[in-house]
Amino acid sequence: MNGMTKADIDKLDKGLAVHSGRPLRPRDAATLILLDRKGKDVLVLMGRRHAGHAFMPGKFVFPGGRTDPADSRIPVAAPLHREEEARLANGPGRPSAARARAIALSAIRETYEEAGLLIGRKGVFATTKRDWQGFVEHGVAPSLDMLRFVARAITPPNRVRRFDTRFFSAWRDDVAVELPDGGPTNELEELVWLSLAEARKADIPDITRMILEELEKRLAHDPLLRPGGPVPFFRLVRNRFLREVL
Repeated sequence: MNGMTKADIDKLDKGLAVHSGRPLRPRDAATLILLDRKGKDVLVLMGRRHAGHAFMPGKFVFPGGRTDPADSRIPVAAPLHREEEARLANGPGRPSAARARAIALSAIRETYEEAGLLIGRKGVFATTKRDWQGFVEHGVAPSLDMLRFVARAITPPNRVRRFDTRFFSAWRDDVAVELPDGGPTNELEELVWLSLAEARKADIPDITRMILEELEKRLAHDPLLRPGGPVPFFRLVRNRFLREVL
């Protein structure tokens, strides 16, 4: 648990605009932390958000975005590991199996849209959903067994955007197709692979830095990121910033 107050939080992440209206209800979102190994270093993929964005302009972030409930109906090569699904069901909201599936799949979809990386297994894949046609065209069936649920964070109240974000990780080897020109949305101005130490020093949101530190600790104890590991959960409750473990 951290002793930070809401005033302390408001001093953090100055790129997050603040509004004075009624607090917004956070929307489900998902982010993917894609990892690679280079010698003794673990690298992480990050991209810079456009300066014109209302939410975190100019910041380096992981690929991710809002969850589409329709993603729950996308066929997969393999489901979430049961321990990962159980972790997703912990904490406030307690999503159903279908909602947990949609959240996890949105991390894979957003990674394709923003970074041009298709995570899954090569093979026949069919769906009429427009946002998944890249997987159809390249013959990649998305797979959830590769994902590890590594963190959760809810944006504090009085922000112009509020998200209940689940952070997943996967390895670069889990990428079935890597498109040379990136993803179709162009939401990120540049994509770079940084060591964890370099990423922490980049222009990133404070919560992102906290999650990178948590992930580095987990990797030190479990380099393979096996299923069922502890999941730190950050949120503001009664004006106190809490770190809980799911």
